[in-house]
Amino acid sequence: MKKTLKLFGITALVVVLVTGCGKVPKLENGQDAVVKVKNGDISVDKLYDEMKDKYALSVLIDMIDKQILNEEYKDNKEIDKDVDSQISLFLAQTENSEEKLLEAAKENWGVNSMAELKEFIKTSLLRNKAISDYAKSIVTDKEIEKYYDENIFADITAKHILITSDANTKSTDAEKQEAEEKALNTAKEVIKKLKNGEDWDKLAKEYSQDESNKDKGGLLPEFVHGDMVKDFEVAAKNLKKGEYTTTPVKTTYGYHIIYKVDQKEEKPKLEVVKDDIIQTLANEKLTNDSTLQITAMEKLREKYDVKIQDSYLKTQYETYLTNAKNNLSK
Repeated sequence: MKKTLKLFGITALVVVLVTGCGKVPKLENGQDAVVKVKNGDISVDKLYDEMKDKYALSVLIDMIDKQILNEEYKDNKEIDKDVDSQISLFLAQTENSEEKLLEAAKENWGVNSMAELKEFIKTSLLRNKAISDYAKSIVTDKEIEKYYDENIFADITAKHILITSDANTKSTDAEKQEAEEKALNTAKEVIKKLKNGEDWDKLAKEYSQDESNKDKGGLLPEFVHGDMVKDFEVAAKNLKKGEYTTTPVKTTYGYHIIYKVDQKEEKPKLEVVKDDIIQTLANEKLTNDSTLQITAMEKLREKYDVKIQDSYLKTQYETYLTNAKNNLSK
C-alpha cells in the first residue's frame, strides 16, 4: 500500500516563517501584511511570489525529503550515533570549537544552530542511505551470479615484497618521477635475483619496505575478495600455487612482487557473500551512473505519493529533475 503525503503548496508555511505566530495585520484585500510602508504595505502573497522563483523549490524539496526520510527510516537505531560521529569529526576540523563549526556551517549550508546542523546532517545521511538502498534494489540476480562466478575466490595465502617510492609531498614532479623509476627498477632487480635462484625470504628481509612482515618473508594473513586492493588481488588470484609475479604489480602502496603460497579448494557459498556483492554492484552503479542519486529520491517521493499542488512549483520540480539528470549524465 502506498503511503500518502500530499502537499498543498507552501504559502501557509512561508507565512509562519516570515510573520511568526503572533497577530498579523491585514490589508484591505484580506492579504496578510508582513511590512508596513508609508506608500503601500507588502503582503505575504507578494513576498511569497518574489521568493517563489528563487528559493521555494529548494526549500520545498528539503521539506519533502526530511518528512519522508524520517518516516522511511523511523526504525533506524543508528542514525543519531552517526550524526554525533559526524559532528565530532567536524569539531575536530574546527579546533573543537562549536562557534567556529557554526560559522562554517552557516557559510556552507545556511544553518544557524547546533540543532539545525544536526537535523541537516541527519537528512543528508538518510538521503545517502536512500540512494544506496535504491541502487541495491536494482541489482539483478543475473548480475550477482556473474560477479560471484568471476570475482569471488577461495582464501589465498601469499607473501609479498613491497618496494615504495621515497618521494614525499614536498618533492617536485621531477623528483617524484625519479623516485618512482628507482622503485620500479629495484622491484625488477628483486625479480631478477629470484629468477637466478636467490632465496625469497632473504630477499624479502633485505628489500621489502613492509615492516609488518618483512622478517616473516613477507607473509600476509589469508585474504579473500575485497580484503586487498584490486590490482594486488587480481595478480594473486591469477597465480598458481608456488608461483610469483614476474613483473612488478603497481598499487597505491608501491610495487609488489607477490608469491602465492596456497589457496583453499572451495570459495565461500553465494549466500555468505551475497550482501557484500550487492553492495559492491550498487556502488559500481552509482559510480557509473551519477543520475541514480536523482532517480533514487524521485522514486522515494513517488512511493509516498507526493503531489505538488501548486502548478508553478510542480513545473519547476519536473524541470529540475530533467535538468539535474541531464547535467549529471554529461
